[in-house]
Amino acid sequence: MTEETPMEPSQRLAEAERIARLAGERIVAARQSQAFQHRYKSGDELVTDADVDVDRLIATELDAHFRDDARLTEELSPERDVLEDSESLWIVDPIDGTVNFAYGHPHVAVSIAWASEGKLRLGVVHAPFLGETFTALRGEGAWLNGEPIEASDARELERSLVATGFPYRRDARAPLLRRLTGVLARCRDIRRNGSAALDLCHVACGRLDAYYESVSPWDFAAGLLIAREAGAKTGHLYPCPDRIPADLYGENILVSAPGIHGALRDILLKADEGRLDEIEASG
Repeated sequence: MTEETPMEPSQRLAEAERIARLAGERIVAARQSQAFQHRYKSGDELVTDADVDVDRLIATELDAHFRDDARLTEELSPERDVLEDSESLWIVDPIDGTVNFAYGHPHVAVSIAWASEGKLRLGVVHAPFLGETFTALRGEGAWLNGEPIEASDARELERSLVATGFPYRRDARAPLLRRLTGVLARCRDIRRNGSAALDLCHVACGRLDAYYESVSPWDFAAGLLIAREAGAKTGHLYPCPDRIPADLYGENILVSAPGIHGALRDILLKADEGRLDEIEASG
């Protein structure tokens, strides 16, 4: 598709969904064949041949229709400078949940988002082992396998199920344990499913009441829009830097049912300050 015949967002979404399903087929085939090798990048972060292969497949498909658009992808195009000045940007995680993929767990997803002028416009999260495809268009709603979805109406933390994740770097985990302790003191329970994209989609459809974490743009972009369009409240615990649009900034994300957002944010901030006794006393 050339600049002379630009696609409407709904057409872009259809293409993104087609590409995500194609990538999902490649992921399933890779696991079935077990013909993939793995290595480590950035210390303890696992990456497989399948991650790179699927990223290359998605890049080829996007080039066929959107050659002039910038891309931010986890394996092939991870340079984040494009976040600051790209008018049209595809944000791709070929396999969100690589460790799950390598170990045979089903929480694995292809995540494809498109942003223009710093705003997320569409998102697709396809979970090939679960047979589920989440989609959203900015201002038009969110869907699971074509059916509309809505975030939960949770209003009490004590009856809320919260998800999070942890970085690969072990030395970065200790401060996050304070958050975990604080949340566990007040909520129903915690889930750690290993795929940020799917955690966000599960907030979107009410399987989770909240999710918080610091993640890379390719991990959260599509899922964030899906959750927001399903009625979840999205935000950050701390101010975002001026140079990066808030829609594309992944540090200290909090996404939840609107009724618990403020209370959960308060707990996380108190945990960061080491005020765990105060959290427990308020429960």
